[in-house]
Amino acid sequence: MSPTFRALGIRNYRIYATGALVSNIGTWLQSTAQAWLVLLLTGSGTVLGITVALQLLPTLLLSPFGGLLADRFAKRSVLRAMQVAMAVPAALLGILAVTGIVQTWHIYGLALTFGIGRALEAPARQSFVPEMVGAEDLGNAVALNSASFNAGRLVGPGLAGLSIAALGGGTNATGWVIIANALSYIPAYWALQVLDVDRLTPTPVIARGRGAIADGVRYVRSRPDLVLVLSCVFFIGGFGMNFQITSALMATREFGLGAKEYGLLGSLLAVGSLAGALLAARRATPRLRFVVLAGLTFAGAQVVSGLMPTYAAYAAVLPLIGLSILTMATTANALIQMTTTPAMRGRVAALYMMVFIGSVPMIAPLVGWVGETFGARVAVVGTGLCAGTGVLAMTLWYLRRPGDLRRAASGLRSHGSRRADIRA
Repeated sequence: MSPTFRALGIRNYRIYATGALVSNIGTWLQSTAQAWLVLLLTGSGTVLGITVALQLLPTLLLSPFGGLLADRFAKRSVLRAMQVAMAVPAALLGILAVTGIVQTWHIYGLALTFGIGRALEAPARQSFVPEMVGAEDLGNAVALNSASFNAGRLVGPGLAGLSIAALGGGTNATGWVIIANALSYIPAYWALQVLDVDRLTPTPVIARGRGAIADGVRYVRSRPDLVLVLSCVFFIGGFGMNFQITSALMATREFGLGAKEYGLLGSLLAVGSLAGALLAARRATPRLRFVVLAGLTFAGAQVVSGLMPTYAAYAAVLPLIGLSILTMATTANALIQMTTTPAMRGRVAALYMMVFIGSVPMIAPLVGWVGETFGARVAVVGTGLCAGTGVLAMTLWYLRRPGDLRRAASGLRSHGSRRADIRA
């Protein structure tokens, strides 16, 4: 089997990945249909922004509790429960839309409920992978998970648009597409159900007690390498993942174009992201230097894109931006999975999700305000400069701690992650 897809040679992971791909496509189906539903009902970009924020906010607030669930209970059981927790609000929203009785407050409430399920599910999903694959295939499996997500991002929105148009384009059409997402959790649940439990290597669960979340934070603080990883993730996530704002401003205000051209920019980013995930899958060993270099590459590409004189030139830089962000995110995730002591893996994965996804709604209002006040180019160039400055400052902080670095490396070896080279 190709080195890019070697983790698929493991039966359990192959079954799990198949179910996850279907679910990923369904997630993007709902994301697109839900946005279209909001615009049909209200025509308001503000309402759409509130809906997105409500769906993302639980990741910022509840991820540590999701990490605690992942470390305190069997991860496979948590994942099965969360498939149901996400399918139910999706089905309810779809039914409300199909029957024509959906209102804005329904969307708000169900988007928040769906977001809670996703926030509690993500740490278990991230930390479950090491239970299916060995250390030699873990980096590849993590990268393939990212590739699956971006494959869903490529297929889902287009399929949603075609389906909505074929069904008439009204609110009932969006409802059927959202129901399709609810159904997509069935194969994901089935895949978890039929895994060969004898071939899993479950992490021992932690005992009940106070301070478990604080223990996870203290563990990260004791590991300068993880502090650097999470810092890079924060700066690139917050300043680099607000594409909906920066690309929309560039397409409409700077170049005077419409929705079609804006949509193409999203596809170009997704192509670069998928390529980044597949390239990461070919690397056997994630290295800390890849996180830093990919973050600095993003910063440089973002600044360059903001200076491009034409729409075509701006669009041409976007695949590199997508590639660099996914290289950074995939490598960071693999490092966390491979170098964190198993008893802490769920809580550290939760902090990763909280920082990466939660930083987006934290900084989005600032990015939007800068774009509205000073122009699209200033917003794009400014996000690149802020991201690059943050990554560079934290890298210099890390390099000034040779004693801590040696202790961290020793700790990694004691956790059995000999393949994880963290040299910067």
